[in-house]
Amino acid sequence: MADFDLVIRNGTVITAADTMACDIGIKDSVIAALGRNLARGTREIDAAHLLVMPGGVDSHCHIEQRSSSGVMCADDFYSGTVSAAFGGTTTIIPFAAQHKGQSLRRVVTEYHQAAGPKAVIDYAFHLIVSDPTETVLGQELPALIRDGYTSFKVYMTYDLLKLDDGQMLDVLATARREGALVMVHAENHEVIKWLSKRLLEGGHGAPIFHTVSHARLAEAEATHRAITLAELIDVPMLVVHVSGIEAIDQIRSAQTRGLRIYGETCPQYLFLTADDADRPGLDGAMYCCSPPPRDAAAQEAVWRGLANGTFQVFSSDHAPYRFDETGKLPKGAKTTFKEMANGVPGLELRLPLLYSEGVRKGRLDHNQFVALTATNHAKMYGLYPRKGTIAIGSDADLALWDPDKTVTVDSADLHDNVGYSPYQGRHLTGWPVTVISRGRVVVEHGTLTAARGSGEFLPCAQPKAAEPLGRPVPEIALMSRLGATLF
Repeated sequence: MADFDLVIRNGTVITAADTMACDIGIKDSVIAALGRNLARGTREIDAAHLLVMPGGVDSHCHIEQRSSSGVMCADDFYSGTVSAAFGGTTTIIPFAAQHKGQSLRRVVTEYHQAAGPKAVIDYAFHLIVSDPTETVLGQELPALIRDGYTSFKVYMTYDLLKLDDGQMLDVLATARREGALVMVHAENHEVIKWLSKRLLEGGHGAPIFHTVSHARLAEAEATHRAITLAELIDVPMLVVHVSGIEAIDQIRSAQTRGLRIYGETCPQYLFLTADDADRPGLDGAMYCCSPPPRDAAAQEAVWRGLANGTFQVFSSDHAPYRFDETGKLPKGAKTTFKEMANGVPGLELRLPLLYSEGVRKGRLDHNQFVALTATNHAKMYGLYPRKGTIAIGSDADLALWDPDKTVTVDSADLHDNVGYSPYQGRHLTGWPVTVISRGRVVVEHGTLTAARGSGEFLPCAQPKAAEPLGRPVPEIALMSRLGATLF
C-alpha cells in the first residue's frame, strides 16, 4: 500500500524563503512530507527540470460581480476559476460587493450561492462596503468579520460607491476595533469629476481621455489623504492597484515613517501605458481601467516598488468586460470614456507575465516572485500557512513551472469569457504546466481535470497585518489620557 496519495519527485522546490531540491509527499489533500527518496505514492509526478512553487493566490479580482452602473462581469465563478487555474493560481479572493441600500449579509449569501456550485479552486471573499450605515458598521460588519470575512474594500471615487472622509473614518475605526484590514481605492473623486465634465463639454469622449481625467495627481492626493486618515485612527491599510510614481512615493514615505501602510500593484501598470488607450476608434477602451496605466517612467517605478518592498502583493485586479454592448461599450459606437465599463482582464496571465518579465529578466528572484504572488497574500488575509507556501501541514496547492516554455499570448487560448487580451501577441517565457489544488491535479497537459463546484470556501482568520501599531497621533493619545475614547 502506498504511503502517499501523490508524490512529486525531482523538482526544484521554491518558497518565499528557500530554494531546495526535494520531493513532496501529499496525503489527504495536505503536504505530509518533504525530503529525498520519499516512499511510494499512489500516483507520482516526475518534476525533473521543473520548478515547484506554491499555487498563486490572487487577492484582488472581480468575479460574477455587477458594477455600480449595473454591468455584469463577463466571468462567472466557473470561467473565472478555470482561468485562474490555467494560470497557476489555486486560490482567489474576489469581492462580495454591497451597493447602496443592500444588506451586507444578504450580499454575502448571494455570492456563496453563485460560487459554491461553480468554483473549481478554493476561494475566500473580501467585502465591498459602499453604504456604511449604523446597522452595517455596528452589527453586520462585525459579525461577518467574526465569520471569516476579515477584509473589505472602500472607494474614494465613483458616484455610487465613494465614501466621504467621515465615512472612511467610521469604517477605519470599525476595522481597528474588530481586527480587519481595509483596502482602499484611492483617487480624488472631485478632480476626476471636474476634468471629465470639461473634457466631455469640449467633445473629447475618446478612451484616451479616461487617462486624462484620472490624473496621477488625483491618485496621489487621495493616497496621501487615505494614509492620513489611517494614521489618525492608528489602523493598517492597503492601497490597492497603485499606478503612479507620486502615489508610490506617498506609500513609501508612510512606510519609512513606520506606518503599517501596504501597497498592491497589478500587471497593467507594468505592461500597459496611456498610449494603449489612444488606439483607433474605440479600441483604446480595451486598455482602460482605474487608475489608468501611465508611462514608461511609472512602469519602472512600479518595478522598483516590487523589488524594494514598497509593494507587498501583486494582484490581477481582473475586471472582465467584453468589448461589446454588454461590457465596455454600452452605447455602441457612441460610448464615451465616462460610460464604458472600467477594467481589464488579467487573472490567467498575472503569474506568467511577472515570471517572464520579472524573474527571467533579473528584476526579481524566484523567492520574491513567490512572496509577491502567493505567500504575502495568504499572510495579509489570514490564510497562511494553509495557503501560500510549501510546508508540512499546508494545503497541497502547487504549480509546476517549465521555466523555459515559451508562449505567445492569444486570447483564443485563454479560458476567461472576455474575448480579448490587452497583452495579445506578447511573447512570454516560463509557464505553469501542471497545477494542483489540495492534492488534486486540476490542470495537466493543457486540460482541466477539476469538477465544477469542487473548490472550497476559505474563512479567513483575523490577519496579523491588521494589528494596529499602538502609536496613536498626539491628539488621540491626549484624549486617552483625559479618559475619552473613540474606538
